Amino acid sequence: MSRSSRGFGLIELLIALALSLIVVLGVAQIFIAAKNTYVSQNTAAAMQEDARFVLSKLTQEIRMVGMFGCLGGITDSSIAGDFNASQLAPISWDNANLKLTLVTADVGANGGIPTWTVISDCRNTATAYTGLRVPASGFLAFPIRRLIYSFSNNKIMMGSGAGTPTQFVLVDNVSAFSVSFGLASSATDVAASSYSSNPADPARIRSVRLSLTLTDPNNRVRDQTFNVVAALRNRLP
Repeated sequence: MSRSSRGFGLIELLIALALSLIVVLGVAQIFIAAKNTYVSQNTAAAMQEDARFVLSKLTQEIRMVGMFGCLGGITDSSIAGDFNASQLAPISWDNANLKLTLVTADVGANGGIPTWTVISDCRNTATAYTGLRVPASGFLAFPIRRLIYSFSNNKIMMGSGAGTPTQFVLVDNVSAFSVSFGLASSATDVAASSYSSNPADPARIRSVRLSLTLTDPNNRVRDQTFNVVAALRNRLP
């Protein structure tokens, strides 16, 4: 066999295989890196969506705290006589048990059965009743809900109703959740000048600062902390 008709030698084949392996490994590494980036971005986006859902819901409810209808004086005709006490303390944070309690006007038409309903003619009378109540002609109904948000076992849960309502999970994989209140210098001041997690005078509360930290159980992304401040639209008693 002539020299010009010979095939590749062993060394040449080994070199070709080595180069091919390097190329394949490079392509595989690029694919793995792209996949990891895609997964981490999706995980981060899911965490952001969870935080946006919880914080936007809390913000919406906090803004309606203290809204009990069109008249200030409300007669308490609830079954347990518990409306007045909730009206005097419409927002509170139990720092020991990590529970945020809100008494707020129902937002939208899909809030479920209200804890109380205030029936008022917006001129002379306003009365609070337990549960859902249909107003008579010439009267308006203001659904009021008592909401309890709690943080336990890496979950934020919510329950609605008087007493100790059943809690349902809103979001899990929560590593930290904190609440602090923006306080005015006095009950007549408008702007908040300091923050406290345990305000002595609810009438000085002007805003609520929420901090939420989510974690990925698979450690694909770092923990993400989200903060939001919600201003109260209604002056507390």
